[in-house]
Amino acid sequence: MLFPTDGHGWGELLQPRQPCDALVTDKRVAWAVIGAGLTGLACARRLAGLHPDQEILLLDARCVGQGASGRNSGFAVATSQFNGGFDLQQLETYRRVNRINRAGLDLLDAQVADNGIACQWRRDGFIHTAIDQVALREYDFFRKYLEALEVDHELLGAGELQARLGSGLYQAGIAIGDGALVQPAALVRGLADSLPDNVTLCEQSPVLEIIDGQPLSLRLADANVICDRVVVATNYEAPKLGLLRRYLIGSTLAGSFTRVLTQDERASLGRLQEWGALSLHGGGATVRLTSDGRIQIRNTAEYHGGRLLDEAELAARQVTHRAGFEKRFPQLAQVPFEFSWSGVEGISRNGTNFFGQQGNNVYFAGGYNGSGVSRGSAFGTAIADYASGETSQTVSDCLASIAGAWIPPRPLLDIGAFFKVRSRFRGVGLDR
Repeated sequence: MLFPTDGHGWGELLQPRQPCDALVTDKRVAWAVIGAGLTGLACARRLAGLHPDQEILLLDARCVGQGASGRNSGFAVATSQFNGGFDLQQLETYRRVNRINRAGLDLLDAQVADNGIACQWRRDGFIHTAIDQVALREYDFFRKYLEALEVDHELLGAGELQARLGSGLYQAGIAIGDGALVQPAALVRGLADSLPDNVTLCEQSPVLEIIDGQPLSLRLADANVICDRVVVATNYEAPKLGLLRRYLIGSTLAGSFTRVLTQDERASLGRLQEWGALSLHGGGATVRLTSDGRIQIRNTAEYHGGRLLDEAELAARQVTHRAGFEKRFPQLAQVPFEFSWSGVEGISRNGTNFFGQQGNNVYFAGGYNGSGVSRGSAFGTAIADYASGETSQTVSDCLASIAGAWIPPRPLLDIGAFFKVRSRFRGVGLDR
């Protein structure tokens, strides 16, 4: 399948949802947005406000929530971590990226509140943690970086981390008060179900080809769309539509959820009722105690050409998840996992994002390198502004993204992508 999916992920924790109808008849619109993840939803919402008398057509190859926007670990960051020592010459880059993060976070904060979206949204930050020597070195780098940027933070020792998280494994941590935890599938479903009236959402409607011309044509399996402008918001799948070939690849990550913990089990996890822990070890483990009382752990990442893992592969990865879980929480060794899932993140060779015009009236925003919840929302809103001729601080910040580095063609692509993903997640096994 060109756009594979499965039933796993955060959506398994939600009630079944009736998807919007697929597009099966030809259509003529002013604007088409391809991809109904966080970027596409933000873009369609903004376009609808900018052009209230025009229909905005939003197309997704899958059902809402089945893509990466519904499969991530649910961390919406305000302050990014940049691996390595603080570089004074990069100070404006740090500030620019964090302005984008916070712009997206503020947008989501308002949309969740205004539309009453029940998605376990909690904007009081999370903890960056260190276990091994690599992460402890990054802890020192990150602390100096936060001090230089005057970001409020709290340094935590092993004892305080155990008191908060219930694990004696963590050696040091930094708590940052801004940033949000969220049930990502519930978030994107809620955003999709509250779109403005002049947005038409069609699910299970993959776009197979963008045909250049004035106007543009979109070829689908059962219909064609004629449109004046198109925004592509498909992240790592953009090369399937001929965009950014050899600039974006997908890395496959996998994690597991426990069953709902009992009251006594939750009491063994310290004083916080909900928390998120992001490893300072680059691609290290992400761990959460969710508001409904589950522990989620994600600690594998690999290159598979941007595909999800099958059942046998998920079962094999669950062995790694189990080891990381019991290493952190030996008091919960009897607690089983309820299910595992995989998802794909879009990464670039040099860690940049992509934003702007890609062809005749074709625009693209994507490539978030694992920070797509807040940043994708900001990029989606900004690309709508940019394509409409509007200006803003966020548009300027997105346009200032450094140029993407070229990735060689296959078979070198597969070899290069494998080593790029391995480099990004180097030593992840040491921080399980």
